[in-house]
Amino acid sequence: MAVCSAYTTQSLNSTCSISTPAKTHLGFHQKQVVFYRRSSKRGGSGSSSGPCVITCSAGDSQTVVIGLAADSGCGKSTFMRRLTSVFGGAAEPPKGGNPDSNTLISDMTTVICLDDYHSLDRTGRKEKGVTALDPRANDFDLMYEQVKAIKSGVAVDKPIYNHVTGLLDPPELIKPPKILVIEGLHPMFDERVRDLLDFSIYLDISNEVKFAWKIQRDMAERGHSLESIKASIEARKPDFDAYIDPQKKYADAVIEVLPTQLIPDDNEGKVLRVRLIMKEGVKHFSPVYLFDEGSTISWIPCGRKLTCSYPGIKFHYGPDTYFGNEVSILEMDGQFDRLDELIYVESHLSNISTKFYGEVTQQMLKHADFPGSNNGTGLFQTIVGLKIRDLYEQITSSKTAAPLEATKA
Repeated sequence: MAVCSAYTTQSLNSTCSISTPAKTHLGFHQKQVVFYRRSSKRGGSGSSSGPCVITCSAGDSQTVVIGLAADSGCGKSTFMRRLTSVFGGAAEPPKGGNPDSNTLISDMTTVICLDDYHSLDRTGRKEKGVTALDPRANDFDLMYEQVKAIKSGVAVDKPIYNHVTGLLDPPELIKPPKILVIEGLHPMFDERVRDLLDFSIYLDISNEVKFAWKIQRDMAERGHSLESIKASIEARKPDFDAYIDPQKKYADAVIEVLPTQLIPDDNEGKVLRVRLIMKEGVKHFSPVYLFDEGSTISWIPCGRKLTCSYPGIKFHYGPDTYFGNEVSILEMDGQFDRLDELIYVESHLSNISTKFYGEVTQQMLKHADFPGSNNGTGLFQTIVGLKIRDLYEQITSSKTAAPLEATKA
């Protein structure tokens, strides 16, 4: 929560009162500290100053905000589980709250789903003929104000979109965490929200791979029929192309998932080619590299050190441009047979922000049952999670150092 420190001198001769928490029309919970200067009378004339109102803020405990954008069924939930695991503690729904809440809370992180900012429920969207991807079906003003408040250390009453009923449920209290992750369709769509992000990721899944993933998730987990899934994909595509896909040009890192190039004319989509596209010049973020930073390298790992069945594994690394930005791209095509051998690959990667030798491999083994654990999706999601941890530590260290430097000055 917000913390406010006040410094006074005896000459101020003031009194101080702390108001009770108040809730704004936007769902904020805030406290105010009000200082009153006593009036002084000299020679029969009196003067007094009005009260000075100071609103508390988070100060050094300001929340770090991460944005994750992707279409529905593109692996956001799996990525969130990998990310929160890096920071420790299991990510769980708010205790004692709505059982259909989309929020996940762990020791250091809170993940909120931006579907909660739908301004129209399922029936309302159907009546107006819009999809959830359409900006008209979302409340970006509230999204901005509440993310801004949480970043500043102020708790909010966030709405809940119920994916089971398609209705808008009563709100839930979200307290400022150390790390806030906003995930969903539109974290980088609104410029105001985008400017609040300390780091942003886009999961870019090709149409072929997306279709296979969405069928697996929606049929197995949500009970949808194949026909309804196909119809949903076709209905969403124009809005996806117009409102969701363009956000990737703003992302600091993009995980792009494509069909393999190791099997000619492959149509099964079981083997994947995954690219980690990392923007250069991002504060507190140094792109990962393979062997030699800035070089262009193709690498087929030794088969005696890394077991992999047909069609094998191939890595590529090098500089490139992406939407006019200088980037470094690390690519993996193929899949692992034994995760414990991943240490061989890890030892050839640099700038992966591990705390100890083998941490990437340890994280992958820890979540071996997660989707993508045998290919580049799991590997790159894990590495990005470690990079975000490093970014958080750099940001908090810089905030701690700033007051000390000011004192020296």
